[in-house]
Amino acid sequence: MKQLAMIFLVAIQMTLVNFVFAQEKESGFKKTDFYAAMQANSEDAVNKQLDLLKTADIAEKGAYEGALLMKKAGIVGGAKKKLDLFKAGHNKLEAVLAKDSLNAEFRFLRLMIQEHAPGILGYKGEQQKDKLFIKNNFKKLQPVVQEAVTNYTRESKILTPADL
Repeated sequence: MKQLAMIFLVAIQMTLVNFVFAQEKESGFKKTDFYAAMQANSEDAVNKQLDLLKTADIAEKGAYEGALLMKKAGIVGGAKKKLDLFKAGHNKLEAVLAKDSLNAEFRFLRLMIQEHAPGILGYKGEQQKDKLFIKNNFKKLQPVVQEAVTNYTRESKILTPADL
């Protein structure tokens, strides 16, 4: 009985992985490129990912767009433009999190933004909760997201390699 359950779980996991890769292939959006853009301080890299997301038909679209818009807010010039981008991104990411607060990848996106957001924006309140959630669910994340989290821990003051 245990073997049957294990085979069933492996089959489901393989189906989900194939589904994710199929979505990425169709849209041109790749999580590896997304996370590279999130790590870079390049408006061009962020804009390229935002353009890919416009036509992408993926479930995580709002979370990725929100994170990218908030990242872009930290790169562009002009206080009003920065604030407008941050608010738009904040609304998108938080709307997705309101629907799916148990998604560790979305919580990771929020943690990355919170850690780098200026204090005046008041977007730092969930850092410890997100850190704990990511820590407890790290092994359930897709390998590409695990790699992004691991890479992020090298620079983060909140989430460290020892946490994983």
